[in-house]
Amino acid sequence: MPPSLAANAVFRALRAAQAASRPLIDLTATNPTAAGFEYPAALLAPLGSSDGHVYEPSPLGLPAAREAIARDYARRGISLSPDRIVLTSSSSEAYSVLFKLLCEPAGDDVLTPAPSYPLFDHLTRLDGVTAVNYALEYHGRWALDRGSVEAAWTPRTRAVLAVSPNNPTGSWLSREELDRLASRCAAGDAALVLDEVFADYPLAGGGGASVPSATEGLIFRLGGLSKSAGLPQVKLGWIGVDGPEARVAAAFERLEFICDAYLSVSTPVQVAAPALIDTAVVVRTQILERVRTNYARLRQAAAAHPAVEVLHADGGWSAVLRVPARKTEEEIVLELLDRDGVVVHPGFFFDFAQEAFLVLSLLPETPVFDEGVARILDRAG
Repeated sequence: MPPSLAANAVFRALRAAQAASRPLIDLTATNPTAAGFEYPAALLAPLGSSDGHVYEPSPLGLPAAREAIARDYARRGISLSPDRIVLTSSSSEAYSVLFKLLCEPAGDDVLTPAPSYPLFDHLTRLDGVTAVNYALEYHGRWALDRGSVEAAWTPRTRAVLAVSPNNPTGSWLSREELDRLASRCAAGDAALVLDEVFADYPLAGGGGASVPSATEGLIFRLGGLSKSAGLPQVKLGWIGVDGPEARVAAAFERLEFICDAYLSVSTPVQVAAPALIDTAVVVRTQILERVRTNYARLRQAAAAHPAVEVLHADGGWSAVLRVPARKTEEEIVLELLDRDGVVVHPGFFFDFAQEAFLVLSLLPETPVFDEGVARILDRAG
């Protein structure tokens, strides 16, 4: 069955189970506001500041908000001037802004990783841009397949999208991989779009590479409060622009024009941004502890089931299981739903090249996560 039809079958079964009010363990849940974390009672109070009553359009974003984001980059060891930061309402909108900046519709293409989150197919299509996949391969850890980047490259390639750490593989670009992508983009007069929304969540030790050794091309960094502060409902994202000064200046002229046409970021959230970013550590610390705990417990539980492999992940909120392909992923996922009351994603949702893989969120509360994992291992192992 084609993946699109299989996906529909999985969604239909899930909707039927929900309509019947069946108790389910949802290991696809990625909404931190519904995952049992303690949010400070006054966390969103800055949104009510009287300064938010004044409307003074600023296409690239209010200076105080951009300065706060620059300080947050410095926390991660990245030096980025506030005047190289653009505010957006979300990372999805950031992609759309960059497609408008970099691409001509109905002709240009961008390279997107596989496996990865399927949103890219929709976002590129909405802006009339073609998405062409390059591959991540797993050999004990996920790595960039350089040959697939070259094979996917066309004269109309305008950007390479890289998610680091990737969703759902959890793979962080190594220094060598980041350098190679940056150099290839510069040589091909394309930009590197580096989605770092999960960068605050290393599953073990530090993170991966964040700054290339050197680049002659443009690098656009994507971040936002959705992940860094566990606030998907607040709707604030950003683009950090790096590269040679002349190229950055030219890009900002067009970025300001594009953003001025929409002015989509609300004034209250821009006014509140410095306080929200400063307070984010309270929620971020809880999320990091949760995902690390659940990942460790998953690996421990799976160790007793030799037929099941937990793929190595460097960071993020997801884990990938390789299970025996005695049945299709669709059949495995539907059995887990129908017989065990556990909801997981099949690998084909994320363009895994082969079967059988299951993708689990590491965000659910640990007792719930443990029970769901036990049922998966009993069924698939």
